[in-house]
Parts: sequence; structure tokens; C-alpha cells
Amino acid sequence: MNPFEEKAKNVDEYLSSLKDLYPVPYDKNAADPYTKTRIILAAGAEYEANWHSHHAMRHIADPDLRREMALCRFVEKQQQQKIANLKPIDETVLETTIAYEQLAVDLTAEMAQKEKDFNVKKALDFALLEDFDHLYRYANLLDMDEGVHAERLVGKYTEIMPARPTVNHHRHPFDNVKNDISGDLANTQTVLNTLIITAAEQQTMNYYMNNSAAYINDRGRRLYQEIALVEEEHVTQYGSLIDTSPTLLQGSLWHEYSECYIYWSNYMTETDERIKALWEQYFEAEVSHLLKAAELLRKYEGKNYDEVIKDPVFPDPLSLHENIEYVRGILKETVQFTGLLTDYENVNKLHADHRFFKHNELMTTPIKDAASHRVIMDRVADFGEDYRFETKENPINKHHNREQDDVVVGLKPDAAESGNFHPLKMA
Repeated sequence: MNPFEEKAKNVDEYLSSLKDLYPVPYDKNAADPYTKTRIILAAGAEYEANWHSHHAMRHIADPDLRREMALCRFVEKQQQQKIANLKPIDETVLETTIAYEQLAVDLTAEMAQKEKDFNVKKALDFALLEDFDHLYRYANLLDMDEGVHAERLVGKYTEIMPARPTVNHHRHPFDNVKNDISGDLANTQTVLNTLIITAAEQQTMNYYMNNSAAYINDRGRRLYQEIALVEEEHVTQYGSLIDTSPTLLQGSLWHEYSECYIYWSNYMTETDERIKALWEQYFEAEVSHLLKAAELLRKYEGKNYDEVIKDPVFPDPLSLHENIEYVRGILKETVQFTGLLTDYENVNKLHADHRFFKHNELMTTPIKDAASHRVIMDRVADFGEDYRFETKENPINKHHNREQDDVVVGLKPDAAESGNFHPLKMA
């Protein structure tokens, strides 16, 4: 599908009343886990596009252009609000957090398995293990604080077990900045992947930062605080991949195109007919924004949309699904890696005085007080072992003991066997 060839009404015809913006929420006990994750993904895409528009407006002087951008931005904010309120009142912050992390794991795995740019694929595989470990930490907190087993929330589609320990995710900011993709070389799928994963991780970071201070106990507040800072690292990593060559208006075109792709993908893969109808409605609305962005690009820069998006036909739909074996493979191969400037390196090969070790020590000393470690040890103290959902034994030997929380894998040389990152094997 080429969304530029679709029909839509004028942008202002998609404005909604306050009454229409408050939807009937899903049933948290009946909704498919991937319906919940698609909702989070769409809300994140709306937030990213909205703030790109705000940023662009602050660098544009023409009042007519600013007004056109404000109209699209307001409609998108309305869409974001309706999507966000699909979450039911009786779904706790921590239950929603499990959906955030399931999205992070399965979205990242889905993208990595289709990504042709090896540098982008490495970034996806690297952060995948960290979000996977975050899911495990939050699941243990959920079990202790609410008596809910997260395996039910994820539908047993996603395993819950330790990966690269969260205490070892804390890197110096220099090592989270990667090379941006090239506008001349990147294909549509790669550009979409960088925009979408940045939006998703940014949404996660904001959610954790905003909920940290509001959580019901000190242990949870500290865990949200710690993981929110790791998500800041992820947003820096993924955001640095985004092509830096487009102008602000060209960037707006890409954001609208990305939103169209997400709503189309959600529509193509949704199993809840009521929610599917909303994806269809908002796809049409986003087409109107996309066509307006193309119109503004022609008017103010004299460029046609296909000079910016050279292959405008959508790739295959973005599909959220089970990725257990893929995640296990990445865990086995890359658990010992950390960031090293624009690339990644096995900690075995870093000098003992490298900034990674110094920064990590600064962030996590004393280790017994680090929230991500403490939450596991508290669960062990209460129940005799951690909480997990595994389909078979963890690929990492040091993760077999359920009465301990390993803190050396991914930090200490030779703490685990580790291979390397691998590019996508093209058929």
C-alpha cells in the first residue's frame, strides 16, 4: 500500500468532542496481550509526532505554516488521549508496565529480524536483552506487591527470566550515542524502524519517570527510577540512529508516514474488532495529516513527497507475536556486551579502567541497595526463589540458581560465554 494514494477528508474534519474522546476501555482480564501492546505503541507514535511538531514550530517563523502544524498537532493529541484511555481504571500501573515491557521485547525482536542495516540490528539486539531483563524485575515486583503472576498478563507468549542484569545496564552517556543512518542508503523499513523504536522507548521512559514518584512503596519507586534512567540510555541510542539529514518539514513527513504505517499494521493484525475499527478510523485521519505534510513540503520547499520517501509503498505489516527462540539466541550470543562509543564490545576486551566500569560503579554502589537487585533478593527472601516463566532452562549458566540474583554477567570478564552480533541472514 502507498498511503499517499489513499483518500481522506480535510484535517479539521477529524476533530472530536470531549465526549467522543473518552472510549469504553478494554477488559484487562479478556483483552489479548498484543492488543494492549498495540495500544501502547500507537500512543507512543502519537506522542513522538506531536513533540516533533512542537519542536519544528519553535524553529519556524511563518505564521500560516505554524497554524497548519498546530491543527494537525491538536488532532493527533486528541487521538493520543483517546488511545491512552482505552486502558481500564482497574488496571494498575504495574500491570500496565508489564505490557510496556512485553511491547519492548516483542517489538524489538520483530524489527531486528527484518532489519537489513547491521548497525541498526545490533542496536535492537543489544537493548532487547535489557528490556527483557526489565520485564523480569517488574514481574517480581508485581508478584510481591499485587500477587499477580505476569505470565498470565503476557499470555505466556513472552518468557520472564533474567538476561543481562539491569544493574549492569548503566553506561557512560558517551557510549549510548551511535551513528545515524544514511538518507541515501537507508531503505524505508530501516527509517521506519528507527522512528518507531525511538517513539516506543521514549513513551516507556516517560511512563516510568512519571510514575516513579507516585508508586505505592519505596522499593517500587526506586525500581522505576533506576529503569527509567536505562530507558533514557535507550532513547539516546535509538534517537541517535535517526537520519539527521531531513529538514524539519521532511521530518514531519516521515513522522506522519510512520504513524500511517503503525495504524495500518495495527489494523492488519488486530484481533479485537472494536479496537480494529479505531485503528481504521485513525489510519484515515493520519492519511489526512500525511497529505497535508506533503502539501506543505511542496509549498515551502518545492519538493514532492517521493523525493524524500523514495519508496513510499509500506513494507509488510509490523506484527507483534511470540519471539521466544529469537530472544534466547540473542541472550546466549551477546549477554557479555556493553556499549563502546558508536559500537558494542564484549566486556572481556575492555581495559579495567574503562569508563563503563567507573560509571557503573558510581551508579550502583553499594550493589545490595540497587533497586533492580534488591527486588529479586526480596522475592527470594519471601518465597525462597525468584519468580520466572521459562519454557526451558536459561541459556546463561549463572542464571540457573533461582535463590540468587547474578550481578556479574555483563560486567565481569568471563562471567558468561558470549559470541557476537550477527547480521540478518537474507534468503
